Amino acid sequence: MQEFTPIKEGKVREVYDNGDSLIIVATDRISAFDVILKNKIAKKGAILTQMSKFWFDFTRDVVPNHMLSVDVRDMPEFFQNERFDGNSMMCRKLEMIPIECIVRGYITGSGWASYRENGTVCGITLPEGLKESEKLPEPIYTPSTKAEIGLHDENISFEKSIGVLEEKFPGHGEEYAVKIKDATLALYKKCADYAYSKGIIIADTKFEFGLDENGTIVLGDEMLTPDSSRFWPLEGYQAGMGQPSFDKQFVRDWLKANPDSGYLLPEEVVEKTVNKYKEAFALLTGKKFE
Repeated sequence: MQEFTPIKEGKVREVYDNGDSLIIVATDRISAFDVILKNKIAKKGAILTQMSKFWFDFTRDVVPNHMLSVDVRDMPEFFQNERFDGNSMMCRKLEMIPIECIVRGYITGSGWASYRENGTVCGITLPEGLKESEKLPEPIYTPSTKAEIGLHDENISFEKSIGVLEEKFPGHGEEYAVKIKDATLALYKKCADYAYSKGIIIADTKFEFGLDENGTIVLGDEMLTPDSSRFWPLEGYQAGMGQPSFDKQFVRDWLKANPDSGYLLPEEVVEKTVNKYKEAFALLTGKKFE
């Protein structure tokens, strides 16, 4: 049997080279504030992978994506065991575009802090008088650069994103910047409307895109998971305050309140986190996560 070792390890994901495809494994690690926590969150990797699969299928008509299969029987023998079952996705190889495509439909988090300070979010001026967690008149696109592990991503303007892409893809900077912005907003609108109908507000999220061998823009990485998005329950939503959430904001809040934790979570926080992920999965897909 051929052995595989990751060609790339992120804070949560491991990437394996499978010749003409990649196999992306979502581990049960969890990160917050750019630090990998000491705990594992059981089944988290499988929930993230299955949720991405759901959204990739749901948005094929908006933009093509890199997913080939989440069935380990389609993968080499090395992956056909419990460690990889459910949390692995075989994907097309892409040349990744070095921009995180962030879209915000509601004002919260660092965006809310920035707005209170000077009325803008990532350089975009917003209407006066917005309240915390309020829905924005229109979703806004706030790209950032992709940092290496251990460094922080940097928010940039749309204009600056053109420059970053022009440097990487001479002659195509503006074209790719416009295409990924348009795709990001179209994906967000379709998925946020759907989620809302299922009782979940998608406050913000991020997408990543790459180019296939024909130069077509393809959606890559993960999609609309609790790791890459802020999910709020629609029930009880009220602008003017912070919202409870289905994502790792719960973990971030606990860490902020316990600065001496050494990034070790108590068991009940781990349990609550995985239950929130499962609840979000069930609401969105209509299926209980087994």
